Amino acid sequence: MEYSHIEHGTFISRPNRFIAKVLVHNQEITCHVKNTGRCRELLIPGVTVILEYHPDAKALGRKTSYSLIAVWKDSLLINMDSQIPNAVAAQWLLSGGLPGHSVTNIRREVTFGSSRFDLAFQCDGKPAYMEVKGVTLEDRGIVRFPDAPTVRGVKHVYELIKAVEEGCQAYLLFVVQMTGIHHFEPNTETHKEFAQALKAALAAGVQIMAYDCIVTENSISIHQPVPVILP
Repeated sequence: MEYSHIEHGTFISRPNRFIAKVLVHNQEITCHVKNTGRCRELLIPGVTVILEYHPDAKALGRKTSYSLIAVWKDSLLINMDSQIPNAVAAQWLLSGGLPGHSVTNIRREVTFGSSRFDLAFQCDGKPAYMEVKGVTLEDRGIVRFPDAPTVRGVKHVYELIKAVEEGCQAYLLFVVQMTGIHHFEPNTETHKEFAQALKAALAAGVQIMAYDCIVTENSISIHQPVPVILP
């Protein structure tokens, strides 16, 4: 996935979870933050952020002309666009992301039970569902999810278990929006119930995977698997 009209900025503040104040070309501007998570360890005053400029913002009825898509955390570039993991996951599936399996009829945002999974497809002729979670929380090479309690996320995991019980294949894919990672683990301290749900899902036959990404200032693509360690 590629972005266009990239600009560099210096983060100033985040008045609410939807917008940020950023210094661009010595001018303070308001930009849309494409991630409603806390991101407190990323959006620190003074850090360099990557913005996408939208020249047609006014015609499209946008409130701002910029979107905040990535941030430099020291020497690590982290994509924090929460809308992008689903798109790169779909591309990854199309390009043979599940080697040894025949994947066809990929669809997005498909209802199952009382949930809506990010992706649905046929895998070796069987119905399959995939929930995708973007990961931006990093600490010394270890990435964790979630960065805030997620009741919705727990519900999705148990719906994946139900899919397996009904004879479907089920996948939970953590898209790590950076590279150079040692391993992935659930953020037990932040949401113990989510970690417990992951263990239950693994025992039930849900395939739990984590992949890092090659991230540049104007692109992101899924790269290689990252070890998943469950408590």
